[in-house]
Amino acid sequence: MKKIEALIKPFKLDDVKEKLTELGIKGITISEVKGFGRQKGHTELYRGAEYVIDFIPKIKIELVLPDELVEDAVKAIMEAAKTGRIGDGKIFVLPVEEVIRIRTGEVGENAL
Repeated sequence: MKKIEALIKPFKLDDVKEKLTELGIKGITISEVKGFGRQKGHTELYRGAEYVIDFIPKIKIELVLPDELVEDAVKAIMEAAKTGRIGDGKIFVLPVEEVIRIRTGEVGENAL
């Protein structure tokens, strides 16, 4: 099993969710997060005053999948989240040692 963590632009969430649903992926977790990468924020103008936005709003998507679905899920996220502009985000793939469903006690892939 693997855990996929993807940081994407907020307006791309619906596109990514749709692509993952088409693959038959049943559950994802999202969080609203802020951060910066190479772009290091940007400057905005508000009521005539200029100020720096250091942390850019992003959406963090987390899902745990059987190994055989990981490659397709990563491709789907990349296709749906890509705008071709700086700040499109990142995808991290991490190993998962164990999953336990609290309600039933199921373990491993059965708990997904």
